[in-house]
Amino acid sequence: MRGVIEDDPYLWLEDIEGEAALSWVAERNAETEAALVGDAGFAALKARLREVLDASDRIPYTVRRGAFLYSFWQDAEHVRGLWRRTTLEQYRKDEPEWDVLLDVDALAAAEGEKWVWAGARVRYPAYDRALVMLSRDGGDAVVVREFDLETRAFVEDGFRVDEAKTQIGWIDADTLFVGTDFGPGSLTDSGYPRTVRRWRRGAPLAEAELVYEGESGDVSAWGLHDSTPGYERDFVGRSLDFFHSETHLLTPDGDLVKIDVPDDAEAYAHRQYLIVTLKSDWLGHPAGSLLAFDFDAFLAGDRTAEALFTPDERTALAGQSWTRRHLILETMRDVSTRIEVLTPGPDGWTRAPLADVPALSAVGVIDTDPDVSDEYFLDVSGFLQPSTLSRGEIGGDSETLKQAPAHFDTAGLAVRQHFAVSADGTRVPYFEIGPDRSATGPGPTLLYGYGGFEVSLTPYYSGVTGRAWLERGGTYVIANIRGGGEYGPQWHQSALGANRPRAFEDFAAVAADLVARGVTTPDMLGAEGGSNGGLLMGAMLTRYPELFGAIVAEVPLLDMCRFHKLLAGASWIAEYGDPDDEADLPHLRALSPYHHLTADQAYPPVLLMTSTRDDRVHPGHARKAAARLRELGHEVLLHENTGGGHAGASDNEQVAHNYALVHTFLRHRLGRSEQP
Repeated sequence: MRGVIEDDPYLWLEDIEGEAALSWVAERNAETEAALVGDAGFAALKARLREVLDASDRIPYTVRRGAFLYSFWQDAEHVRGLWRRTTLEQYRKDEPEWDVLLDVDALAAAEGEKWVWAGARVRYPAYDRALVMLSRDGGDAVVVREFDLETRAFVEDGFRVDEAKTQIGWIDADTLFVGTDFGPGSLTDSGYPRTVRRWRRGAPLAEAELVYEGESGDVSAWGLHDSTPGYERDFVGRSLDFFHSETHLLTPDGDLVKIDVPDDAEAYAHRQYLIVTLKSDWLGHPAGSLLAFDFDAFLAGDRTAEALFTPDERTALAGQSWTRRHLILETMRDVSTRIEVLTPGPDGWTRAPLADVPALSAVGVIDTDPDVSDEYFLDVSGFLQPSTLSRGEIGGDSETLKQAPAHFDTAGLAVRQHFAVSADGTRVPYFEIGPDRSATGPGPTLLYGYGGFEVSLTPYYSGVTGRAWLERGGTYVIANIRGGGEYGPQWHQSALGANRPRAFEDFAAVAADLVARGVTTPDMLGAEGGSNGGLLMGAMLTRYPELFGAIVAEVPLLDMCRFHKLLAGASWIAEYGDPDDEADLPHLRALSPYHHLTADQAYPPVLLMTSTRDDRVHPGHARKAAARLRELGHEVLLHENTGGGHAGASDNEQVAHNYALVHTFLRHRLGRSEQP
């Protein structure tokens, strides 16, 4: 097979912190800096992008916990960020007074660590203590420390867990569910907790009581305490792979009662209900349906379900959020979102629209208060429409709380939706944002895609994309290819495993359609994707190089024969296949971009972006691909941030730098467009 590597000469680049590997990375970073950072417009572009990221008038999104609204905030002065809270009365003001709980910059300086905020579990119902999670430089692994919200200090001799990919949560004031690295055998092959333990205050972590365990081949095991008043329950479970799981009710005497739903379904209890999202047909209901059962009756064997949502070929479930008495449903129709309220009653469920959503826009529930009230916070935005945050109570009035500022000039720009026809005849939707190319003629165009893990790409406002690309005369396109969730489970499942090329064909079809419609030309068409989207970019490079003038792959997955051996890679076997399975290896070799790079094929220029601290997708993927492309004589740049984790950046300075690298590279390769 042409280009396939039988003996990988670049395995040494998988040594993340190895001296030789890091020296090689430093050389590549220097090359990239010389090629891009020295550009006359780089500093100005980076500064304008940093303005967007640090803007003091952007919306500070919050989560309600009791009487307070909590927010995490980063800006130029607070690079690592502030965990803070305020009241609704204050939040309504243009400049609320914030009560700072934890200054991560001050903590990092005091402890000499590059701490990155990774969230907090606040104790219910008192909201007086929190389990604060901190990452070293942006990795998925965290340290956990108990924090006193009254004294604004970490609790001496409180709950603490050393760095690991820990899962943790409160059971009561003095007890936790915890899964972490307890030593050999306590983690799955994917590096996540295999056991769930009940940890009581004052006891050493090593002596925490084992209540549940999964198997080494699982992705992870987990425990959850439902603290809803009157419906307190404990649940444990395991993720068999990325899309299949088991959930059990953990009784007070330690018995396990399996929640007997299909293992590919998503199920949870809410008050008297069991809510199930189907990924395959069940009980006469199609995949993609949302079902409600009476929880106790279900455990007793009753399978009478109320269908809360039933999809058709153009619709899919996008999200759900409970208030005290209602269920808010977010759905998509041809990738534009809608929102409605469902209300249970003695005669079944009723439904009504919650808010009007502009065409080709997105709506999302930011927060609700399910134990106390029917309050909701709702965000509406679009590609050219900055976010509007409103608050309301179902059945009552709503108010606009915040309006995000416009960060770029939209004059002459419009949003359009088109459908390309893929190789097998499937219609593939895509959003086109930019000028009317029928009037201006073809121009620089950037095509973005992901196509995996049932992730949907919906409309959103990006001041960064606006300033870096749209204002400069470019067209931005998002492809809603198979592998995503835009049309429900089947849209995702049709591109699993050996069928992964369906996603690649969809993306290529969108690229070809853009050229056929006169939006761009191959020389002016760039492609961008990250993580699983980085695999997509590798496929475009090796399968469809003639369609593109430049390709950007961020934190990419590129070696499909070894991904399962690198960091969290084993958890993705359900998406791609298992290289150790002789039945899967042939299609994985065929999918693997790294193994199909060759000297006698013309490739567009490539920019590879990764992070030394990415403990999800191994930086070796990007490193090895860069080395192979260099060996074969192709044009490639590699930028490896020394921090940032899988996001590639952990603060706004790094984010702005990365975006400036990408857009300077694209402007060089796709033709210079007008400066702002």
